[in-house]
Amino acid sequence: FVNLTMISYEVMTFLTWAQRRYLGEVQTSEMFMTAGRTIKTGLTASAIVSAWTWAATLLQSSTVAYQYGVSGPFWYASGATIQVLLFAILAIEIKRKAPNAHTFLEIIKIRYGTTAHIVFMIFGLLTNIIVTAMLILGGSAVVTDLTGMSVYAACMLIPIGVTVYVVAGGLKATFLTDYIHTAFIYVIILIFGFTVYAKSDLIGSPSKMFQLLASAAKLHPVDGNEAGGYLTMSSTGGLIFGIINIVGNFGTVFVDQAYWQRAIAARPSSTVVGYLIGGLCWFAIPFFLATTLGLSGVALESNPLFPTYPSRMAPGDVSAGLVAVNSAVTLLGSGGGVAILILIFMAVTSASSAELIAVSSIITYDIYKSYFKPSATSKQLINFSHIIILVFGLLMGVLGIILKFIGISLGYLYLMMGIIVSPAVFPIFFALTWRKQNVYAAIIACVVGFIAGVGSWLGVAASLYGSITIDSTGSNYPMLAGNLVSLGASCITSIVITLIKPDNFDWNVTKEGLKQLIEEDDKIEIDPSETDEVKLNKAAKIAYYSSIVLTVVLILIWPLPMFFSKYVFSEGFFTGWVAFGMAWAILASIVVIFLPIVESFSGILGMLKGMGGDLTGKKQVPTEEKKADEATA
Repeated sequence: FVNLTMISYEVMTFLTWAQRRYLGEVQTSEMFMTAGRTIKTGLTASAIVSAWTWAATLLQSSTVAYQYGVSGPFWYASGATIQVLLFAILAIEIKRKAPNAHTFLEIIKIRYGTTAHIVFMIFGLLTNIIVTAMLILGGSAVVTDLTGMSVYAACMLIPIGVTVYVVAGGLKATFLTDYIHTAFIYVIILIFGFTVYAKSDLIGSPSKMFQLLASAAKLHPVDGNEAGGYLTMSSTGGLIFGIINIVGNFGTVFVDQAYWQRAIAARPSSTVVGYLIGGLCWFAIPFFLATTLGLSGVALESNPLFPTYPSRMAPGDVSAGLVAVNSAVTLLGSGGGVAILILIFMAVTSASSAELIAVSSIITYDIYKSYFKPSATSKQLINFSHIIILVFGLLMGVLGIILKFIGISLGYLYLMMGIIVSPAVFPIFFALTWRKQNVYAAIIACVVGFIAGVGSWLGVAASLYGSITIDSTGSNYPMLAGNLVSLGASCITSIVITLIKPDNFDWNVTKEGLKQLIEEDDKIEIDPSETDEVKLNKAAKIAYYSSIVLTVVLILIWPLPMFFSKYVFSEGFFTGWVAFGMAWAILASIVVIFLPIVESFSGILGMLKGMGGDLTGKKQVPTEEKKADEATA
């Protein structure tokens, strides 16, 4: 793990140096935080996939496959894809209405004032803390299980390693390193897929998997699933998880600066398409990996090679996300353990780097520059952001140790996150899409949603189980109640207060007012056609229609008829289901790996020519026009 961290640091350092030497890029605060707002479609999609691929994506998705069967991977994937697709709306709206923003909180402040700014900042930072804690808990559990390292040491090692390489490179170099990590993730997932469904002596085909799952259902029937089987979408537990997943992930996308950061960094012409491609490509990761390793956990649990044989996995280990780990080791021995360790490392470091830069952006621009030093220079902002990254990384390591010590698991945090952060979802969405939402609606909706959600969560736990404990509050029905009330109460409150006293906000205030936050030296020239109002309006229409249609398909048209029909998969249908998942994963990997290369070929060629010139003693000096073109590649 330490070696992988050092390799990532060396890659990050090299990329930063190469961009400076061969592409003429200067690491100003604007470049460090926004990548110059010039990222193209392929790298935008790749960055979204990397930021959204948490430890939970790989571990919790396999957990719900183990618990609910084939419905688990689907509900994990669809329930966490629609938020990225719908975020395409906000991504293009920020280009239309606040093109010079560094954080979503800057927009909140200029529209609603200081009080709202502080309220939403609390929700934003809570989101970053919860997400980072999940990354640390998931990653440390895997590292400890596979290597024997102290779990507390692992909790500190992960954030420290990530902070070192983030400080070295900033946002754009992080995008490039994350691209490499994401490519590895897809390759390893496909290796597991082909092993399980084509090569392994233990399974080796969808037909054998079908038979093993049918046998497992007789030994351990799933309560709430049709006929107690794993081969059905008619799963009450799976549906409840899907609803919790949908609500919770709205909070961790719409309230997470990491996703706004990617929207801000993207070229206007790449924003909508980048988010739509990124969301659809990401769907394949939890869907196919969990259909592979999660179902393998069920199928192989009765095999003597399974680590816990002859017993089933302990509930604590299941909640910690070790289903995928045990499956990988059973299938490929120590090689499987190494593969899953690399997989988790790539996911944890990529997503953690996104969270670190997000927190750094918020504290640097929304606290330090807004309230303490409005006249801060670019160099001062970079130095301050470096300090914040290091401090936040250390503090999150300590928080991971505390959570582990008191018994909070990855699964618990994943189900609980929506209760805490989703009250801010609709007020933020309306802040960029509804000129009538007033300041009182925005603030009160957050407070009411939070109080009502937490109260419902704890109240249902106490009512159903007679006490408030980690076990009772971690059960499905309390989590479901808390998540739904947090999101719903906030939405209703915002709409009602707004209708009582509607505002009539002028979007030119955010469009023009935020320009003064950018220093002259930081400005990067952008093709005027990129900011053409007609093109931006057309992109907004595409974002609204396409994201809404895809959302309806993924959470209504596709799954609900299968749920209500109580259909149990036949062997042929299951084979087609697996083939579909594998095809989606292959196509997604091709897009994410090769599209950034094709789009940035001129920049890559420029760097290679520069390196060749250095090696031969004939350095290539690009013209100003060529340098500007390569700098945006």
